[in-house]
Amino acid sequence: MNDEMDTPNLNEEAAAATPQGETTADAAEGAVDEGRGEGTQDAVPEPARPSTPGDETPIPTPGPNGKHDLDKPGYYLNRELTWLTFNFRVLNEAQDERTPLLERLKFIAIVSSNLDEFFMKRVGGLKQQVGAGMTELTVDGRSPQQQIRESVALVRDLEDSKRSTLDDIHRILRATGISIETYEEVSAEDRAWLHEHFVENIYPLITPQATDPAHPFPFISNLSLNLLVSLRHGDGSAAPLARVKVPVGSGIPRFIRIPGRQVFVPLESILAGNLDLLFPGMEVASVSMFRVTRNANTETAEEHADDLLSMIETELRERHFAPVVRLQVAAGIDPHHRGMLAAELGLDEATDVFEVEGMLGMSDLMEIVKIPEPGLHDAPHHPVDHPALVGDRSIFHVVRSEGSLLFHHPYQSFSTTVERFLMEASKDPKVRAIKMTLYRTSAETKAIDHLVTAARNGKQVAVCVELKARFDEAANIRWASRLERAGIHVTYGVVGLKTHCKIILVVRQDYDGLRLYAHVGTGNYHAATARLYSDLGLLTSDRTIGREAVELLNYLTTGFKPKRNYSKLLPAPKILKPALLAKIRREIALSAEGRIRIKTNALEDFEVTRELYRASQAGVRIELIVRDSCRIRPGIPGLSENISVISVVGRFLEHARVYSFGNGGAPEVYIGSADCMRRNLDSRVETLVAVEDPALRKEISSFLDRQIKDRRSVWDMQPDGSYIQRRPTKPKQQGCQEQMIDWAASRLKRVTRLKRRKPSGPSRRNVR
Repeated sequence: MNDEMDTPNLNEEAAAATPQGETTADAAEGAVDEGRGEGTQDAVPEPARPSTPGDETPIPTPGPNGKHDLDKPGYYLNRELTWLTFNFRVLNEAQDERTPLLERLKFIAIVSSNLDEFFMKRVGGLKQQVGAGMTELTVDGRSPQQQIRESVALVRDLEDSKRSTLDDIHRILRATGISIETYEEVSAEDRAWLHEHFVENIYPLITPQATDPAHPFPFISNLSLNLLVSLRHGDGSAAPLARVKVPVGSGIPRFIRIPGRQVFVPLESILAGNLDLLFPGMEVASVSMFRVTRNANTETAEEHADDLLSMIETELRERHFAPVVRLQVAAGIDPHHRGMLAAELGLDEATDVFEVEGMLGMSDLMEIVKIPEPGLHDAPHHPVDHPALVGDRSIFHVVRSEGSLLFHHPYQSFSTTVERFLMEASKDPKVRAIKMTLYRTSAETKAIDHLVTAARNGKQVAVCVELKARFDEAANIRWASRLERAGIHVTYGVVGLKTHCKIILVVRQDYDGLRLYAHVGTGNYHAATARLYSDLGLLTSDRTIGREAVELLNYLTTGFKPKRNYSKLLPAPKILKPALLAKIRREIALSAEGRIRIKTNALEDFEVTRELYRASQAGVRIELIVRDSCRIRPGIPGLSENISVISVVGRFLEHARVYSFGNGGAPEVYIGSADCMRRNLDSRVETLVAVEDPALRKEISSFLDRQIKDRRSVWDMQPDGSYIQRRPTKPKQQGCQEQMIDWAASRLKRVTRLKRRKPSGPSRRNVR
């Protein structure tokens, strides 16, 4: 980095708050202990800190020789249960009075959406295993049936807590003038307006369906809201049951707003209050809401597919008709109707049917969350520019002269970093080729437009699109088709492996020959999630990384597996896992001098978990920042007392992956797309990239320090798999995400000020 750049040493800021001779982790532990001791004599006792459920499986004890048998299942926590525990932490954001009111409602919606996906993906997959007669136990010693049983029990507790939390939030919302009311609860004047609105805008979209010998039980689409209506004829005789689908979607909102007020009425309530229009001359005996969740696991073996695109399109059609894995019904439903629904849908009434007090489909509360009430939302956040990219200087010139750049999203702008990189590449006459991977993107992301522009400008453009990105398959098919129409070479990755790595390669004719510019990130090339997810990205012209990016992208476009040499990229599935295990073993050889820090979304891989246990036994200090699922049990004497595990939950979704190894004073730091999960390490094309610039390594280290020391957003994992939330030591203490917002803004301001002060003059280097 040249002296035009003011590269802040974030480690210095962290060290300033850390007593001399004490590690950041030591300070964090001390802070936790300090928090526990605040309720001293004559002090007001500290309120109980929020916590989440743990795993009741007994922790094994050492054998007669004092050694822990790492093959015992009890040392490993379950993936599904620890993921559900993460959702208790997310729900706590809705329960936390420090969270703005409409943001609290947002977290209710997020948990609801997460649970829908959990049943579609995880429970659906477990049910398939049960149906196939699979009895193989997981590394934590559970059968598929046992995992379903324990997961369902935990879900019921989570749903109960979510429902009571929504009731509390709704009571507070009413005091602000925002409320959700039923059709019966609003005034007669409001009902008249709703009736007219229903007749004009909703009624033509509704198709009631009877169930009798001439009308078999209708198909129920995934996650749809439905009314089960019991009717009687005018003479009092029973009529067939009817199903009415609530027409939410395609421009029809779930919640209808009363004009002039912030009062919202659920569409299903309006529909239930106007059934006389659908069934004239009939008496409505009862109305019950129900909702189904279908299995999303409909994948076909790629090896047997002649056309991958056609296969994915077939899978999407099959998913529409996939088996139902969950039935949610409104509390108080007639037991006979409940049993009938379960039987028609092929479900076990005892385990697969969930009676719900209050609202079904709470993910739709996102409609209410969007109300423009600034005082009820987080303070607006506007990502700032990266300091090195302020001005109109070519991004290629900046990278070549300043060195590699590290991007922190959402604190630094995605549009003025990654999208700018693609935009300039698409128009720069010296750029010869652009190659990249695409896992998820969005309509507002400019990446597709820039690639099309590049192709029109005569550049070679190749894109590897992952068609099997769960729930984005249809969108990715559309993106792939648009790219192909523009003459772009589109491939779908390697047969049998998902392409999950995030990489862009630009080939440019510089003054000294062809130069390769690469971006390797932890997050998708997706403008919307880049504002909501915390991710890292490295933009570099390092020649070795460039050459290795060429090798990786050639592998993706051909599937050929000749010997490919990598040193600064660690791609999965062949190289990454063995490399991680080797680096952990290298720290084991250093014993108490060893240091490992890993930040990942999930730690599920058995081999990595076992090796981390062994490292802890050797005295290696291990700090893990794991967002959700985590198999490891920290703090077990003689096994994992050198391991700390924290989870950060806040305004943004933690999504970055960092792997840091002390290496005896010659630290190695990697960032990339891979989590410590078997699927990522064994069944996907992933990559990590080495961050070698000492200033950037310090930047990443300080980013981790902020999270480890956080008193606002951090939860400490206990040996039983439960989590306890930390408490601030002073009023209005910022969490690590708020600190990063301030850091990015102040860094930009400081560097911009220094650049303005610098006297103008001839360039120190002739950059062409």
